[in-house]
Amino acid sequence: MNLSLFYTRLDKLAQVLQSKGFLRALARNRVLAGAEHRQILGSELATVIDIGANRGQFTLAVKEYAPKARVGAFEPLPGPGAIFRQIFDGDPMVRLHSVAIGANTGEAIIHVTEADDSSSLLPVSPFQEKLFRGCRTVETLTVQVGRLADFVKAEEVVPPALLKLDVQGFELEALKGCENLLNRFAQVYVECSFVELYTGQALADEVIAWLRKRGFRLAGAYNMSYDRSGSAVQGDFLFFNGGYEIIDK
Repeated sequence: MNLSLFYTRLDKLAQVLQSKGFLRALARNRVLAGAEHRQILGSELATVIDIGANRGQFTLAVKEYAPKARVGAFEPLPGPGAIFRQIFDGDPMVRLHSVAIGANTGEAIIHVTEADDSSSLLPVSPFQEKLFRGCRTVETLTVQVGRLADFVKAEEVVPPALLKLDVQGFELEALKGCENLLNRFAQVYVECSFVELYTGQALADEVIAWLRKRGFRLAGAYNMSYDRSGSAVQGDFLFFNGGYEIIDK
């Protein structure tokens, strides 16, 4: 494990130990909350769309650091989705949709990996299998895919709103599936790669350029990971909508 990833995980664990909600999810559901994202979760947020929600790691962080926000989450895999529902059962501020978000509506094949949070609608590249543990594909499933506007009405995206995407190489296609509602979001937070971890994926420069053309400027990079040679592999990128006032953190 490289040092940056080690320190990120150490910091995450420290934050989890300070939160009753995080500890409950860890003890009952074996889910480690995404506390490393706390820097971008302003308490003023009213709406968060969590695409690629997995077991609810990011949504747990939203509940802790942006407690007023209503969350619309999207996770196509049934196993992680079932755990997500257990964690947030009875919470009227959280709603899970069991679909993937993409540019087109229909069905798609998802490649399920040993560590299912690395699963993707794109095939895992041989490079990623060498770089990270748990990224070997163990099965494929057919899942439903739709556009964000198929499930969320414009008026439901109450400002200020954050769009988060962690979709394992499918970022650009998922963003295209959000385009009709993109102007409703003050911020977009998306994981991007500098190398091809998934076959055919758009890399960070392509995602940045696409968002830039739509009025979003890159405002920060977080949780960077590196290979053994020190080269950047991926990170989480925060974009501000030029049509919005910047939200103070």
